[in-house]
Amino acid sequence: MPRRSRSRLLGPLLSATLVATLTGCTLVHASTEEPLPAPNDPASVLPEPGAPTTVGDGQVSLFQKLGEYGPLRTLQVERDGVWKCLDCAGDGVNSTGSLAPEQVNRLQQLLSDPALAAETDQARRYRSTCIDALTSSLLTAVGSITTEDCPGVEDPRIAGEILLLLTQATPAELKG
Repeated sequence: MPRRSRSRLLGPLLSATLVATLTGCTLVHASTEEPLPAPNDPASVLPEPGAPTTVGDGQVSLFQKLGEYGPLRTLQVERDGVWKCLDCAGDGVNSTGSLAPEQVNRLQQLLSDPALAAETDQARRYRSTCIDALTSSLLTAVGSITTEDCPGVEDPRIAGEILLLLTQATPAELKG
């Protein structure tokens, strides 16, 4: 008989504890003025709402972020190789320029490679695996391709070449 009365009390006790815990978490968060951290997924690297989320054939955008709270570097490259970089090194400086003709040709070859479609986040079922890594998202006409600078994680081949070309051809690297 005592066993039965314990089980009747255990349910309401657990429910009360759960409600108190959830309410406490809500009240604690509501009292802070800091926003919730962004989830650690590819979308957290993409720009603010209202920014372009698609690009045309031959265009590419690169979004890089170091960790969850690092500055967001945005690089947009047009089909003709003209580029615009916002907050290039995380220092608030914006730059513009143009790729060399051989870089434009190589970039266009890479962007038009049919195998690039197999490297998209959706095709690879990409999931974030590192904490505080440099995360790079390439937005191409075939979709978004996200990579992380993590030990033991290999970049998709074509996207890796595009990323290397873009980071070497622009004036600044993202600094932590």
